Amino acid sequence: MKASFKEKLKYRFEKYLNKGGSSIFISLFVVFIVLFVFIILMRGVILWIWPDLGYTDSFLDDIWYTWLQLTDPGNMNQDNLAPTWLKITTIMSGVVGVIILSMLIAFITTTLEKVFYNFRKGRGKVLEEDFTLILGWNERVVDIIRELMLANESEKDAAVVILSNEDKEEMEDLITKRIPNSLTTRIITTTGDFANINELKRINIEGARSIILLANCSESASEDDKMFSDVQSVKAIMAIIACQGGKNELPIIAEIFSSAKRDLIGYFEDENIIALDSWEIMGKLLVQTSLTSGLEMVYNEILSFDGCEIYFYEANWGEIPFGELPFRFKDGIPLGIYNENDGMVLRPGKDYILKEEDQVLILAEDDSTIHLESSSIHKLNELKLVNSKQEQKQKNILILGWHSLAEIFINESTDYLRDGSKFDIRIKSASDQLKARVEELKELYEGFEITLEDSDPFDLESLKAANPFKYDNVVILSQDSKEQHPDKIDSDTLIILLLLRKIKSKLPEVDTKIITQVLNSENQEIITQTDVDDFIISNKLITMILAQLSEQPLIMKFYEDIFSEDGSEIYVKSIGLYSDTFPIKTTFGDLIGLADQRNEICLGIRKGSESKNAAVNFGVTLNLDKSQTVMLNEDDFLVVLSEDEL
Repeated sequence: MKASFKEKLKYRFEKYLNKGGSSIFISLFVVFIVLFVFIILMRGVILWIWPDLGYTDSFLDDIWYTWLQLTDPGNMNQDNLAPTWLKITTIMSGVVGVIILSMLIAFITTTLEKVFYNFRKGRGKVLEEDFTLILGWNERVVDIIRELMLANESEKDAAVVILSNEDKEEMEDLITKRIPNSLTTRIITTTGDFANINELKRINIEGARSIILLANCSESASEDDKMFSDVQSVKAIMAIIACQGGKNELPIIAEIFSSAKRDLIGYFEDENIIALDSWEIMGKLLVQTSLTSGLEMVYNEILSFDGCEIYFYEANWGEIPFGELPFRFKDGIPLGIYNENDGMVLRPGKDYILKEEDQVLILAEDDSTIHLESSSIHKLNELKLVNSKQEQKQKNILILGWHSLAEIFINESTDYLRDGSKFDIRIKSASDQLKARVEELKELYEGFEITLEDSDPFDLESLKAANPFKYDNVVILSQDSKEQHPDKIDSDTLIILLLLRKIKSKLPEVDTKIITQVLNSENQEIITQTDVDDFIISNKLITMILAQLSEQPLIMKFYEDIFSEDGSEIYVKSIGLYSDTFPIKTTFGDLIGLADQRNEICLGIRKGSESKNAAVNFGVTLNLDKSQTVMLNEDDFLVVLSEDEL
C-alpha cells in the first residue's frame, strides 16, 4: 500500500525528532520564529488595511512590542491603548509565547537535568594519563586504593580511575567515608560496562599504566554468578587488547575463579596478563600461617607498600658470589636472582657467581636506597651453629565452620603435614552437599583423618565439648558458606573468638594456635583484642598482592615460588634451632651469616616478648641495619627464607 503524502511527512518529521535533543530544540525554535513572523505580518496587514489604527511612531515599534509580548506575556499591557483589532495580535502573541516558551524552558530544564544526572553518574570522558585503572567493584576496592596511595606517595599528582557498573555517587560516598585523606592520589570514579570497548576508550585506557580487573562477586556467590564474573573478565581482557590495536602493552591483573578460565587467559601467552585465584592464595597463606607463628605479620610488611618491599635490581656485578652480596648493600637483603634464560631462582647458593644479565631480587626499604657498594660493609663474625632440626610431627587441626577455603587449606596442608594428622570439622546443620564433599576428601587423602561433626560453635557448651585447646591449631572460617557480607562473617568470627577466650581463661597455659579468616581489614584492631595468636586479613593481603602486581608484574614469579610447597618459603623459626647459648648479643649481619650456614637467608627477627604488641608489629622487624646490635633470648625467632620449616 502506497503511503500518502501526509504519512510520509509525519514519518520524516518523526525521524528528524528521533535524532536527539538538538533536533527538538531547533524544531521548537523554528516554530517560535515562524509564529512570530506570522503575527507580525498579520499586524502589518491590519495596519495596511486600516492605517488609522496605528498608534505607534513606526512599524518597527510594533515589531518590538510583539517580540516582548511573545517572550514575556506580562508585556501585553503595552498594547492597552491599541485599537481592538490590533489587540487580537496582542492576545495571539501572549498565548503563543506562553505555549512555545514553556515548551522550550521545559526542554532546556530536562536537558540540563540529564546533563547533570550523567555528570553525577560519571558518564563523561576521562582524560587522565599514567594512572592505575581499576575495572569492577567488590569489597577489596578500598584496600587496593589504600595500597596504591602508599605506592604513589613519592608522586606529586597520581591518579586512580575506577570504572564499574556501580552508581558513581555510591562509590564516591563509600571511598570518602573510608578514605578521608587520599594523600597525593586523586580518585576518579565513573559508571559503565568495563567489558565494553567504547567505555574503555571513553576513560582513555591507552593512558593507563596498569589495570586491576576485579571479580564481580565474592567466593561465597553461586557458581552461576562466579561463572558470569569470569566470562565478563575474559571479555574485558579481550576488549582491552582490542583497544590497543590487538597487542597488549599494559599489565593486567585479573581475579578469576575458574581454573578453566585462567587456562584460557594463558592462551594469550602474555606475561603482562596475570590471572589470580585469590582464594587459592589465601588457602596457601592459611596453611603457612598455621605452621609458622608470626608469618602473617611478615607478609603484611613484605606485601605492603608501607615498609620493606621486594624489588628487582640490576648492576654491574663483576662476578660477585651470591654469598657476598648481602654485605654489599647498606639497605637490602638479596633473596635470589632472575634472568630471562633461567627464570627465577631463590637462594641460588653462596657460591653462585652473578652474571651480567642477572637481576637480583632484593628486600629493601625503598628502591632509591638500594646501592651496590664496591666492597663489603660488614665484617662477618661467624657464629657457631648448633644446626638442630625441628622434628616434623603429626598435627590435629580443628576447623570451625566451612568455606571453599577449607578445601584448599586441607589440600595444601597434606603437602606439609605427616600422615596421620587429623582435621576435625565442626559446623551446625551441615548440608548433604558438605557431607558428600567430606567423604570425597577422606578418600582423596587416605593418610589423613578427616571428620565432620554437627556442632554449634556459637554455643559455649558445645564449643567446650569440642575441647578446642587439645588441638594444635584452631581455624575459624565462615559459619554460613552462602553468606557474602564481610562484616556479618567477621562478626560471627569475633563471637567465636570471645567464646574461645572464655574457655581458655579457665585452662592452664596452652600452645594451641588460633588462625581466623577476617574479610574486612578494618576489623583487625577488634580481632587483636581477643588474644588470637595469628590472624589473616584475607582481603588486605590479597589487595596488597593485586596492588604490587599492578606496579611490578614480574614479582608474580616470586609469589609463585614462596606460595608453593616445592619452592623456597618464608618461615619464622625458633632461635633454638641455631644456638643453644642465651642470651645472644650479636649484630644482624652476623645473624645473616648464621642462617647462611643452614643455606637460609635471614630476613629479620621476631621478639617473643612482643608477640602480642601490635604497636611494634607483634615483634617482627625486617631488614635491620647489618651493624645493628640485637639481643636474642630463647623465646625469640629468626625470619628466614628456607626450603622447609625443619
